[in-house]
Amino acid sequence: MRGGPDGRGTARASHVPRCGPTVGEVDITHANLAEVRTMGGPAPSRRTLLRAALAGAATIAAGCAGDPRPGPRTTAVPGDPSQDGTQQSEETTEMTADPTASVLLVYFSRAGENYHEGGRRDLEVGNTAVLAGMISDRVDCDVYEIEAADPYPEAYDPTVERNVREQESDARPAIAGDLPDVAGYDVVLLGSPVWNVRAPMIMSTFVEGVDLRGKSVLPFVTYAVSGMAGIDDDYRDALPDSDVGAGLAVRGETVADAGAELEDWLTAAGLLDEREADE
Repeated sequence: MRGGPDGRGTARASHVPRCGPTVGEVDITHANLAEVRTMGGPAPSRRTLLRAALAGAATIAAGCAGDPRPGPRTTAVPGDPSQDGTQQSEETTEMTADPTASVLLVYFSRAGENYHEGGRRDLEVGNTAVLAGMISDRVDCDVYEIEAADPYPEAYDPTVERNVREQESDARPAIAGDLPDVAGYDVVLLGSPVWNVRAPMIMSTFVEGVDLRGKSVLPFVTYAVSGMAGIDDDYRDALPDSDVGAGLAVRGETVADAGAELEDWLTAAGLLDEREADE
């Protein structure tokens, strides 16, 4: 996972989502990290190439996109794969979960100063928190919010800088309070912003701290310009004994308008009946 304006504590070496920093719930794409070395050395990774591609289009979006409460509809970033700023991951694995499954919704979100349409905006509620609320309105589930023991700054730039340090040190930011007992759940929804083309490092702290073996895991993220950024694949690598399904990526600025896409995703995952989605 890539840390960003939503910090986490330190832990082991296994990685999770590649979310870029979000100061509000979109990616915190740091231009300095987007350099692709072409003078010798191993070929750049897909993530490195993605960072480089984002550097041009996202120096503007220098990393963090907020978690705003539902707001006015905005247009998607030019060149975004989906016109409405919402996209499901390319992974098409069919989930076997059903509407009667026991579901736990886990998310990390950051309010405060966030990226917004090329500028900054203060959010009372982070974008990922908004999306998590939309999910809990539609699905019968228990909710656990991940909170950093050492809270991230409200300001955007300090959050980006902290996220970079956490990514470079492969940190596992400490989580405040006790972790939930996940034993009784069949499905776990994992949500976070994308920070510097990764999930915040605190997401790694969580997945390494609970036993998700044998469970269906559904990732969802809010972002500024990167989309899912391979975070679902990061979870598959980190959770080889879990059934990690197709993820949902929602652009932070359009999260309030993502209801239809969210319902399509939940229906495909077997967590929402089509009749309920149409109501």
